[in-house]
Amino acid sequence: MMSLDFARKQGFKSKKIERPIYMDKTFNRERPIENTIEVNIYYQGHRERIEIDMIKGQKWSIILEILWLTHHNLEID
Repeated sequence: MMSLDFARKQGFKSKKIERPIYMDKTFNRERPIENTIEVNIYYQGHRERIEIDMIKGQKWSIILEILWLTHHNLEID
């Protein structure tokens, strides 16, 4: 998930999804997820293009999913 404010500051262009995604209010207090963004993730010479949901009203910039992190066996400090 990516903060909508962060995406705008970085100049990313979003695309509208067909069906809004409704989540619990822990992550998405404002409204359903209606947009995604495609970005490149780089790690130790590896590049992968992924689609990330955009959420409004968050203080953080981006959250990577545990499944992605597990798949790539990343170490987190």
